[in-house]
Formats: sequence, structure tokens, C-alpha cells
Amino acid sequence: MTLYTAPEAAELATRWRRLMSAGAAEVKPATIRQWASRGHLTPVGLDNRDHPLYALPDLARAELATRGRALRLAGIPET
Repeated sequence: MTLYTAPEAAELATRWRRLMSAGAAEVKPATIRQWASRGHLTPVGLDNRDHPLYALPDLARAELATRGRALRLAGIPET
């Protein structure tokens, strides 16, 4: 299973969000860390620098759970 650091996870989630927002939405590494601190995303391990790693299915669930509010705040209606 591939695991992602916060910057890698943010890049992946940004690609998903941009598909939904015509390129307008971005997910930053700090957002990934906020998802984790708010319980939307659970780290499944640590890298060699003791930074949390996240699994793809968990990342997808967190992005979906937070998408509606994020797009509304960016002024993009949900479809």
C-alpha cells in the first residue's frame, strides 16, 4: 500500500478538488494536518523523519467529507 506525507497528500487532494472546481481549489499541507487534527484523517504510520503518513482510501474519505464546505467557502456551488 502506498502511503503519503502531508505535502504529497495535499498535491493529490488538490488534483481531486480542481476537478470539482474548474481548477480553483487547492489543498495545502497545512490543510492535511488540520484534517488529521479534526479527526477527518488518521495517520497510518511515520516516515523516516517521524512525519505522519496517510493511506489513499483515508485521504479520499477526508477530501470528500470536507469538499462541500471548502467549495462553498470558495464561492463554488456543489454539483
